Amino acid sequence: MRRFAAIWSRAVHPMAATTMTLDEFEDYLLPLAHRLSEALRTDPFDTADAYEVGAALVDAQCTEPEALPAILGIIDAYLVLYSPPDRPMSDEDVRARCARLQHALAAGFVRALRERERDERNAISRAALTARVEAEKALHASEAKFQAVFEGAVIGVGIAGLDGEVLVVNDAMARMFGGASFFRPGRNVTEFVHPDDAPGVHELYRELVTGERDHFRIEKPHYRDDGSVLWTNLTVTLLRDSHGAPQYQLALAEDITEHRLLRERLRYEATHDELTGLPNRALLLERLDQVLAAAADAQRFGVCYLDLDGFKAVNDSLGHVAGDRMLRAVAERLQGCVTSPHELVARVGGDEFLALVTGPAAQADGTAMARRMLAALADPVQVEGRELRVRASIGVVDGRAGEIGRAEVLRSADITMYRAKAAGGNRYELADDDSNARVIARHSLSNGLPSALENGEFFIEYQPLVRLADGTVRGAEALVRWLHPVHGVLGPDQFIPLAEDTGLIVPLGRWVLEQAARQARAWQDAPEGDAERLRVNVNLSPCQLSHPTLVSDTVAVLENAGLCPSALCLEVTENDLIGADEDALRPLRQLADLGVDIALDDFGTGYSNLSYLRRLPVSTLKLDRSFTRGMQRAPADPVDVKIVEGIVSLAHTLDLAVTVEGVETAVQAEHLRMLGCDTAQGWYYARPGPPERLHTLALADAS
Repeated sequence: MRRFAAIWSRAVHPMAATTMTLDEFEDYLLPLAHRLSEALRTDPFDTADAYEVGAALVDAQCTEPEALPAILGIIDAYLVLYSPPDRPMSDEDVRARCARLQHALAAGFVRALRERERDERNAISRAALTARVEAEKALHASEAKFQAVFEGAVIGVGIAGLDGEVLVVNDAMARMFGGASFFRPGRNVTEFVHPDDAPGVHELYRELVTGERDHFRIEKPHYRDDGSVLWTNLTVTLLRDSHGAPQYQLALAEDITEHRLLRERLRYEATHDELTGLPNRALLLERLDQVLAAAADAQRFGVCYLDLDGFKAVNDSLGHVAGDRMLRAVAERLQGCVTSPHELVARVGGDEFLALVTGPAAQADGTAMARRMLAALADPVQVEGRELRVRASIGVVDGRAGEIGRAEVLRSADITMYRAKAAGGNRYELADDDSNARVIARHSLSNGLPSALENGEFFIEYQPLVRLADGTVRGAEALVRWLHPVHGVLGPDQFIPLAEDTGLIVPLGRWVLEQAARQARAWQDAPEGDAERLRVNVNLSPCQLSHPTLVSDTVAVLENAGLCPSALCLEVTENDLIGADEDALRPLRQLADLGVDIALDDFGTGYSNLSYLRRLPVSTLKLDRSFTRGMQRAPADPVDVKIVEGIVSLAHTLDLAVTVEGVETAVQAEHLRMLGCDTAQGWYYARPGPPERLHTLALADAS
């Protein structure tokens, strides 16, 4: 650490404004070096010591513009070398810790500078008050006293007439502007104009010289004669004569150029991505907010939200170092798509990038930007000797300032980007209000599903299953509904897919099974009930089929309801069983062995071989309605008749019953009866309804 402190001292001492000798400065740095060393090696890792070291360096007057880069450079180059970790630690982790210590030191350094600046501003304010009082006394009483204060001030002081002509400046002011020659005779303060002047500066000056205000304070840039820029904290005060009339203007200036440059550097680091050098999310959102707030100009904008397709596979297979190199290459290509000052590309996180386009033709320009981005990524990226194909999905949103908020823009862009990804990726999609509304509604329903089951918002309707031979009710299919507090009654097609995606289908399916089993038992216990004929059909989803507790849950439900297994029929779609192996079929075989009927729902919509039926534990084929639509009116479609006739013959040969769904006319029902179908359901008999209407059959054409 003594060696490190010596190197550190020799590098920084020439740039510091300290009064300490080199040896004294080295002794001052030694305990600071020890604190950095301990912070680098100690677990848990903490940057607090580095923050305090930054403040201590400011206390040592290391405040010249070149000092902080030198301080950070020595730490970056030598700290790890002279303070290696005392336990196994990867070089990447050690360097990352060293980098964080540098950031913390810089933050502490800046904080201390700000506190020092605040103290100096207070000193300036006090000096301004003193200077004003003394100046007025000098003008009214003693020029000698005023001259003493004027010349002895450590900050720049100048006096000008109300017409702006510079009358006199002190030595501090002259040095600040590069020498007394800057304030040559006839120089007027109105010449000190800079393009970066804050809005309203001229109005403040006008109010001062006309006596409407007594002072103003601004942060202002000035050009020196050599073309360099001086930044000052400038306080201008109006001096009045003994009668209160405006007479002179007094300017007090503090050089803040160094602080300004440091602030700009820190802002750059805070608004740019460390890995790629692109603007980061904070800067893009700042620009977007500025565009959206420009309602008076009716400014148009376009946003392109880009997400790399399959980037996770690169990290998982090649490692994060390769992934970072790929991101840098992608960022370089995307930056090359920027063709005007009205365009900005930023990395907003992970493998996500946002492009912002503004201007009258933002809609067309946004689409053109998306095309350029896809074209820029068309060629493979070279990473560690491999050629990696880059694919990306882009959502494009355009609009007019004042008509949409930031959250809506980003949400729409995100939704649209996922639409492009769902369409196969490596493409862009334009935002569409209807598509966005559907996604948002779907998301809203997904969020409401868990509480809906807890709040009892689901209910079941029953559609009768009718025996075609004699028209009697054989049972009913249980159909779950959601009484949504906002959207009203929702059918299963609107929420069952969401329940499957969220995993709620298992508890919801068990609840439906429990309710249906209790209802079936209630039908059988009713005076008109028929314990041997009435049964209830319940649908099973793929998630339920693969759930390990399917058999035990079903047995428990039947026992709790006191229902015979033969009174329950579980419906499984044909597509769910295509290609199922013996392990997947085992739960259905166990339930069938217990006496539970298994129905193959939507039969005919899949691509399974008919001989596959012989190994399935099913007792009923539920024929899809697409095969019987041609029988709704006479004469019946002969092709449909032949298909149904063949399926019924095959099913009966395999000792399977046939149920037909979607029966809507009497003609259709008669055809199916003559073809030998066993049971049917549909609007011809009854629509789904409450359980007490099980035996109420309309027998009227739905058409």
